[in-house]
Amino acid sequence: MLAYLPRPPTDTSRYGTFPQKPDLPAAPGALGEIGGQQAAATTAKRSAPMPNYPSAPRHSGFVPSEPSLLPGRGSLTTQHHRGHPPWCPPPAPQEAGARLYPLHALSVANIPNSSHGKTSARSSTIPAPEGLQSRRCKLLEEDSPMVQASKRQRQRYVTKVGKCQVNLGNIQDKKRFLSDIFTTIVDLKYRWFLFVFMMCYVITWVVFGFIYFFDAWVRGDVGHQGDPEWQACIENVDGFVSALLLSVESQRTIGYGTRMVTANCAEGVILLIAQSIVGSMIDAMMVGCMFVKISRPKKRAQTLIFSKNCVISRRDEKLCLMFRVGDLRESHMVDAKIRAKLIKSRQTAEGEFIPLEQSELNLGYDTGEDRLFLVEPQIICHVINRHSPFWDMSAESLRREQFEIIIILEGIVEATGNRCLAAGMTCQARTSYTEDEILWGYRFEPCMSLEKGAFQVDYSRFEMTFEVQTPAASAKELHELKELEQQEHSTLSLYWDHLLQPCALPGP
Repeated sequence: MLAYLPRPPTDTSRYGTFPQKPDLPAAPGALGEIGGQQAAATTAKRSAPMPNYPSAPRHSGFVPSEPSLLPGRGSLTTQHHRGHPPWCPPPAPQEAGARLYPLHALSVANIPNSSHGKTSARSSTIPAPEGLQSRRCKLLEEDSPMVQASKRQRQRYVTKVGKCQVNLGNIQDKKRFLSDIFTTIVDLKYRWFLFVFMMCYVITWVVFGFIYFFDAWVRGDVGHQGDPEWQACIENVDGFVSALLLSVESQRTIGYGTRMVTANCAEGVILLIAQSIVGSMIDAMMVGCMFVKISRPKKRAQTLIFSKNCVISRRDEKLCLMFRVGDLRESHMVDAKIRAKLIKSRQTAEGEFIPLEQSELNLGYDTGEDRLFLVEPQIICHVINRHSPFWDMSAESLRREQFEIIIILEGIVEATGNRCLAAGMTCQARTSYTEDEILWGYRFEPCMSLEKGAFQVDYSRFEMTFEVQTPAASAKELHELKELEQQEHSTLSLYWDHLLQPCALPGP
């Protein structure tokens, strides 16, 4: 699944309200069973417009969430009611001047509930065939919200441990990776990194061993072994294996003393110098890559933890979204900063579909609250105000939303041991929260206490929450209600001031 919302269709024939009524011949004897008044009532019900927007949620807890079923040509749109025959009246023709909306852009179905809607299935005069009826019932059962919830496999943008679930493919210009060979080697997995580490040494040993053997064979040192009068360039090299041992001993500066390069030839001295320089370069590069690979600050992020869930409750009379962060090490993060991104797909007014759009969540950037002194677990708060993307979200609409919140915690690893090597490495820890991991009306339990002259942190209570009284309305609705109460209070105060004003005047 590429994004959290379906891509809107490009076919313009699928835009609009309900499809037009198909011209089908009426079943014989169907019209004779309905009287004049019932036929008039049926006609009035059919002529009623059916808008293509979701109805308001009822107080009984039923939330229509089945997607609209778009039939093909010559088929009927059906809906299933409990306790009634599984057919429905054909939809009314579209009114003139009605706005066209893409049906796939809606997240709430426009199929009414039989317990709330007044239109009965008995107003249908054209019974559907048995095969078509069973097929429609099967489709409607597959589109039910429970089946959809069980079938839907949610793909995260970032996992809970901070791994980005994005795979890069079809990269044409791969020469860019070789231009930055150091970063390419460090980013390799450990099995490939160790393979490259070993092959760098093995290849150089074999290459220089072959050159040593070729030089000794050309000068005749191989054929004059044991001749005391022969001035050998490379002593005690009688084959490729002995030349390979000479290459390993020279590059690793082992020097057993049995095989060596003499001063009888200039090419042997030049070859020994070249191997020493190449070996030093390989040592510097491979040892540097190994040190960076082991001491990468990416591993420091394993001890930075986040709460499993987000909570939404009121703080200082404001609706807030909160989560908790903590550091398990005693060596603290220097200049720790935290930020949050909202990943949500949306459709523009022009019909453009934007998958995985990123928007910023304010965690106190304007007030400096996003800079943390992370010596104990802290609760990070996002105030839901008119600038927040959750301004219109209520407890009921949260169940129908599809989004992901990415939390990014950055900081510098505190210097431990050798300050020249450990200081200045930036560490980044990430996690994510989906809409089903947000608890409405909860608050985190405190996990700090004062014991023996010091503050004690109990990480067993890090994930614990408790329920608090929180209104289920959105922050926008609460703000409007508060403004209305203030207006009423000010009006009442003016009224009482007007009544008491004559009594305050002095008498004659």
